[in-house]
Amino acid sequence: MSAQAINLAEKLSGFNDLWSPKIVAAFNGHDVMVVKVNGEFNWHSHPDTDDLFLVLSGRLTIQMRDGDVVLGPGEMYVVPKGVEHCPRADEETHLIIIEPAGTPNTGDPETAVVKTKI
Repeated sequence: MSAQAINLAEKLSGFNDLWSPKIVAAFNGHDVMVVKVNGEFNWHSHPDTDDLFLVLSGRLTIQMRDGDVVLGPGEMYVVPKGVEHCPRADEETHLIIIEPAGTPNTGDPETAVVKTKI
């Protein structure tokens, strides 16, 4: 066990790729990840798990078939499992995402990005 705080700004400064979550911690079978986003992701859903988005900086729009949720710094939203959604950012936005370990970011293991630990 590490008795050292995790510096999220430092973790985010260590990579430039977009839409590629990086694992910074794990707890109770969940991954805590930081990710940089810009532009639009793809429409997808997670049949077995909710999806938590917490905005650190920038703005994130979570598009859903029944309406959009717009998040700014310090705001979060949980997309319920099974709900089709498409995250979009009109500027570079930094997020924390918390999901059960191994959850594919696209909802499909065939097209998911491999998550690395940093």
